[in-house]
Amino acid sequence: MPNECFRHPRLAAIYDPLDPDRGDLTAYVDMAAEFGAHRVLDLGCGTGVFALLLAHRGIDVVGVDPALASLDVARAKPGAERVRWIHGDATTLPPLRVDLATMTANAAQEITDPQAWQRTLRGVHAALRPGGHLVFETRNPAKRAWEQWNRDSSYRVTELPGVGAVESWVELTGVNGPLVTFRWTFVFASDGEVLTSDSTLRFRERDETEAELLSQGYEVREIRDAPDRPDREFVFVARRPA
Repeated sequence: MPNECFRHPRLAAIYDPLDPDRGDLTAYVDMAAEFGAHRVLDLGCGTGVFALLLAHRGIDVVGVDPALASLDVARAKPGAERVRWIHGDATTLPPLRVDLATMTANAAQEITDPQAWQRTLRGVHAALRPGGHLVFETRNPAKRAWEQWNRDSSYRVTELPGVGAVESWVELTGVNGPLVTFRWTFVFASDGEVLTSDSTLRFRERDETEAELLSQGYEVREIRDAPDRPDREFVFVARRPA
């Protein structure tokens, strides 16, 4: 179940303007070119930023997300007709044969249940052509990113066109082994509405993730560093054997 940040229409509508710098996607665009991908599955596509970056480059893209409000935002963007949008997840995909599948940002970590993660990997494996690649990122647990998730370090007021001022901040609400839970709060100055969005991420160890990929029939080709968060994330490059 996606959190409120993605499935509440009012929050989905401000997701992009609150986080306009998507430099983290540059590495994924480059990898699509590196692997010569003509067909891409963007799993957890959200509001469609990455899917549209690829579509504007002439790539055939399927964008999949369980949050309908986020997909509605994506479908309203210029060029959205170039992308095939699917409301669902990796377990409900139609027959596909893509060259590359991606899970950008926190998409992989948001799949917290071990069985759901295994089903996701199997679903993506089935959607890849033989020799196709799966690329996703996950935060390095040793860096304990959650220790910086507090109001003091995250509070800001953003003036959004057509919306007005929006206060936002994040607060850590719990750490239970590999599961880290936090809450975003949004306050709309125009009418005083306060909306919250609770999220849980699973922080998987590098060896754990590699073993899970191997168990689902992938070859782990490489584990890269994330250019926008050096030494803080693992970028897994896996392949369905040819």
